[in-house]
Amino acid sequence: MTAILRASGILQGVDGEATFTRHDGTAARARSAQVGDGPVAADARIVLQVSRWDRLKDPVGVMDSFVRFIAPRTDACLVLAGPAATSVIDDPEQPEILEDLGRRHKAMPAATRHRVVIAQIPMQDKEENAAIVNALQRRADVVVQKSLAEGFGLTVSEAMWKRRPVVASRVGGIPDQIEQGKSGILVDDARDLRAFGDAVVGLLQDGPPARWLGVEARHRVARKFISPCHLIEQARLVVDLVS
Repeated sequence: MTAILRASGILQGVDGEATFTRHDGTAARARSAQVGDGPVAADARIVLQVSRWDRLKDPVGVMDSFVRFIAPRTDACLVLAGPAATSVIDDPEQPEILEDLGRRHKAMPAATRHRVVIAQIPMQDKEENAAIVNALQRRADVVVQKSLAEGFGLTVSEAMWKRRPVVASRVGGIPDQIEQGKSGILVDDARDLRAFGDAVVGLLQDGPPARWLGVEARHRVARKFISPCHLIEQARLVVDLVS
């Protein structure tokens, strides 16, 4: 995990064996991502959002919340990770959002700017992309999903499966995944930057409850959202319809 994040340019240090195993069993090496103002210290605490560069995922709001309400109260760093802008040809909005993020990033005071990393993860190799995202999610101290609108929100369940405490908006399918205060934290108003910041700071400052949320998050995904659970639910539905 650490070696992959070092090879990608997100964490400081020598990458060593930054390898991952492909589905066919062969080994491959993770390459560098496009990282702005990285890397962060190897021992840094990380707040992470992984998403497309989409206004509905509100990466600008995540950055603003971090700068105003998280950075002044903690030593954590923020990683905003998404696909390389040029790799998604059917979404012309992505370069615009990245450009906006870049302008805001450059305007920050240097001390804060160096704690915010914008990482464009390569998409040409889907298994390499998945390995980097997996390493990021497992390394993060808090995962956020500050969506203004959302479907199921796959990155939420991915982080929960990896025992990460999650702070997310109460929108779309996210409340179906997170039980408030039991397997994560839901923020009622997705545009409330202070509420998001307060929730993240609370988890960063209170280690045991954050770890407990992560453990319960894993249990919830195992009970509700892995493939066998869906098959069982479908079978029960068929039985109910037949009877």
